[in-house]
Amino acid sequence: MLSVDINSVSILVEEENRTILSSIRFDIERGKVYTILGRNGSGKSTLIKSLTLLLPSDYKIEGKAIFNKYDLLHCPEEQLKEIRKNNIRYVFQDAANSLDPLKKIKYYFEISNVNPLKIEELLSFFLLPSYKKLSDLHPYELSGGMAQRLLVVLGLLANPDLLILDEPTSAVDYAVINLIFLKIINYVRDKDKSVLIVTQDINFALKCSAHIAYLSDGTLSQFFTPNELMTSPNDKLKEFIESFKEISNVSA
Repeated sequence: MLSVDINSVSILVEEENRTILSSIRFDIERGKVYTILGRNGSGKSTLIKSLTLLLPSDYKIEGKAIFNKYDLLHCPEEQLKEIRKNNIRYVFQDAANSLDPLKKIKYYFEISNVNPLKIEELLSFFLLPSYKKLSDLHPYELSGGMAQRLLVVLGLLANPDLLILDEPTSAVDYAVINLIFLKIINYVRDKDKSVLIVTQDINFALKCSAHIAYLSDGTLSQFFTPNELMTSPNDKLKEFIESFKEISNVSA
């Protein structure tokens, strides 16, 4: 479904290109959950934004990202907008700033073109207030956790081929983490869709992913199965994984 071969992602700083990411190569198939592990500042968000050209204009991306025969990095702007709208959707970590503070939540429900009963069902699943109550609220009236759960709901309502989640467990408790896990697994299984997660939470990654890679020093490893990742004899890899366990335990 998606084949990524990005040679470099760089940013213009004082008239010089500074390379942030290099040698980013991976494939995503239908019906699977993929996770990219990375510490804060490793470039996870930059990586996922680069896939559909969501980075500011001072960034330069060299390579290709083929999605259903379209090169996302070189296709016409209108085509790319359609793909972002219908095929690849994001749930960013900074949930509150992903919503227009001047619009009520009702606006987002209406543009989803989904039956309110279906929306109500998802809201209830994620322990959110009712359709009617949320509709009258502005984004700034939501807590961080509520906003994040709402963005997950809106992402699922779009029914994209690929749903990309940026740190989905960062602002929610264990109960909600389990709900996100269940919904992700059901989504890829029942609808033959795919999910790409970027996170520091190795426990969540191991629980829900078919394939896991890690981002370090500006480049991406190969994807491993959870078992391969945890039983690798490579000392450097084992040390790296242990550091993620410590982060996950602290976050918990």
